[in-house]
Amino acid sequence: MKNLINNQFLTLFKYSMLILLIGFVSTSCQTNDLEIQQDFPFEVQIMPVPSDIAENETIEIRISLITPSNFNGTTYSIRYFQYEGAGQLQYYSDPPYLPNDEYLLKQKQFRLYYTSKASESHQFSIWIKDSFGNEKRVDFEFDNAS
Repeated sequence: MKNLINNQFLTLFKYSMLILLIGFVSTSCQTNDLEIQQDFPFEVQIMPVPSDIAENETIEIRISLITPSNFNGTTYSIRYFQYEGAGQLQYYSDPPYLPNDEYLLKQKQFRLYYTSKASESHQFSIWIKDSFGNEKRVDFEFDNAS
C-alpha cells in the first residue's frame, strides 16, 4: 500500500514538473521584444571644393554617406535651399533640383553639380535625410571669381 502511494506521488510529481516546465517555456517565449537595430546614424563626407566660382561655371561636389552599419531598408533623400546668388544644383545629368523639394538619392556615393547663374557670391545648404528622420545639413559658400 505504501508502495502504491509512493508511485502515485511520484507520478503526480512528474506531471506537475512537466506542467511547470511547459508553463515556464511558453511564458518565456511570449515576448516579441527582439530588438533589431535599423536606425543607424550617418555622416556626410565631402571632398574639397573650390572657394571661387565664375558666372556659368560648374563645380563638382563629391559626397559620400558614411554609416557604421548597413540596413537594406534605409533610403536617403536630399533637398537644398539657396540663400544668396543664383545657380542650379543637379544630380549627375538629371534635371536641376528645385529649392526645398526632396529628391531620393540612388546611392551613398554621388556627385552633385552646381552651376553659377550670376556674377556674385553664392550661398546654399543641402540637407540629407534618411528614412528614419536623421538629417544632416551641409553649407556651401562660393565667392565670385572675376
